[in-house]
Amino acid sequence: MKVSTKGRYALRLMLDLALNDSERPVRIKEIAKRQGISDKYLEQIISVLNKANFVRSVRGPQGGYLLTRNPKEYTVGMILRLTEGSMCPVDCVDGDCAGNCERLDDCVTAVVWQKLNAAINDVIDHITLADLVDWQLVRNGDYSI
Repeated sequence: MKVSTKGRYALRLMLDLALNDSERPVRIKEIAKRQGISDKYLEQIISVLNKANFVRSVRGPQGGYLLTRNPKEYTVGMILRLTEGSMCPVDCVDGDCAGNCERLDDCVTAVVWQKLNAAINDVIDHITLADLVDWQLVRNGDYSI
């Protein structure tokens, strides 16, 4: 499993919105400049986030984007699955596809993939956007946890 730029940038975009949450909408151009990412690419990503109601857009001269929930309510897994799809390392352990493998019952390597899948899910489903905000603030020296 390899996370694409789309997933990585979506996480950075959401983190940027959370860090700059002052009840004032944040413009994509501002995020693009801070993150060093093309604003055109971020517009594609924000569209996916907006359709999933992870963010909301505010139109007008003071417009931009805001998170729709508290950063504690977003997990890294939610954001990555939205932009990347399944985070399973192989299809045979992916819920919907698992039954498609003829060898699953006799394949001892499936145990490896199941453990790897469980470990990935444990990490990404237990780290919230609020955790990332805290870690960033500590890294910036703004406060300690």
